[in-house]
Amino acid sequence: MEYLDIYDESGNYIGKETREKVHKNALWHKTVHCWLYDKKGNIYFQIRKDENKLYTTASGHLLTGETVKQAFAREIKEEIGIAVNYENAQLVNVYKYKADKIKKDGTEFHDRAFSNVYVCKYDGNEKDFMFDKNEVLGLAKVNAKDTLNLLKNESGNISGELITNTISPKDFNINDFLVMPNETAYQKYCDVLNKIIDLTDKH
Repeated sequence: MEYLDIYDESGNYIGKETREKVHKNALWHKTVHCWLYDKKGNIYFQIRKDENKLYTTASGHLLTGETVKQAFAREIKEEIGIAVNYENAQLVNVYKYKADKIKKDGTEFHDRAFSNVYVCKYDGNEKDFMFDKNEVLGLAKVNAKDTLNLLKNESGNISGELITNTISPKDFNINDFLVMPNETAYQKYCDVLNKIIDLTDKH
């Protein structure tokens, strides 16, 4: 059974609980949003199997006793199949996230998360990616500056690469990006894109 550390709304640790009860009872917990980028200023978006949309390179809950950076490395390994040095991951920001919905089976799902957003440079071979077929269709590699402009303007296309079992060119548009109700793709992704632009412009 999977246990998560739980917190009050101010971020003070108060104990642990099962993942099921965390979401049933709207308990605050921590998640990590993992982003990989390369030295040329490209960012890797995961293509989520359930939505067929572009989202974080990898993401998930912190398990009991796990640090954010340890969770970063674990989620990347589980979903993308590569090992990264989590000590090199850099913080973008921590966001308080609230969401409530009714699942398809009729049960209530309450999310109260401190979402830790981190980026890490990847210098390895893209052919080493091994995707979790239950969650991931592949990755999209696009230029961070081009992506930021696309999301800001909400129109046009950008060129990138689709990485699945092969690597092939592909164009992407605003509708390819996963967003939740009441938010825009620019709002959702601008901070991480600006962070990567800042990091890669220095080199």
